[in-house]
Amino acid sequence: MTETARDRLIVGLDLPTIADAEKIVSTLGNDVSFYKIGYQLVFAGGLEFARDLAASGKKVFLDMKLLDIDNTVAKGVENIVKMGMSMLTLHAYPKAMKAAVEAAKGSDLCLLGVTVLTSMDEQDVIDAGYEYDPHTLVLRRAEQARAAGMGGIVCSAEESAAVRKIIGPNMALVTPGIRPAGADKGDQKRVMTPADALKAGSSHLVIARPIVAVAEPLAAARAILAEMDGALSR
Repeated sequence: MTETARDRLIVGLDLPTIADAEKIVSTLGNDVSFYKIGYQLVFAGGLEFARDLAASGKKVFLDMKLLDIDNTVAKGVENIVKMGMSMLTLHAYPKAMKAAVEAAKGSDLCLLGVTVLTSMDEQDVIDAGYEYDPHTLVLRRAEQARAAGMGGIVCSAEESAAVRKIIGPNMALVTPGIRPAGADKGDQKRVMTPADALKAGSSHLVIARPIVAVAEPLAAARAILAEMDGALSR
């Protein structure tokens, strides 16, 4: 597991265009080494941008939340390995995870099982047809991800401590929904500050709007990194 704040901070490039993403990456420079690319940017040419970013020496977390029949998942993962990505998300369904793990075998790609989206609360989970509350569902999926041989878990920081007990010390525990004290929660419902998330057992923090949607992204990133460094040094 990585130890420095710079290794643990993943800046979410949740932006409408490649030009916007390039501007943020240029602005953050060497202070940030890890970026997340999701649907919004992928459908604006983000896959080629992801390849270029990885080729430039940055780490890339491709947030695709794959879920399909086994063969389709496996073939997708095989090509994502060739792209040089560092992390990839799948919905934490056992068959999909097993297919992905087999396809990624021998590579450095860290496969992450998405448990319950941080925008979902208990009513949202009930409306989706699950019999479990969010916490119980997260823990069940964490157990299944560990059994499948996944590299890590994506969950809310609220569940980090409990999930860490299940997955042990070596799997990555990636938490979105991170908001510095005083920041707007936006559409996230289960959030935590960077320092508290690290203390709870998170290994990597995904932070987008508090960095990419402010007037001074570099200053915001540096403040978050300083908070993370302080938490890691205690």
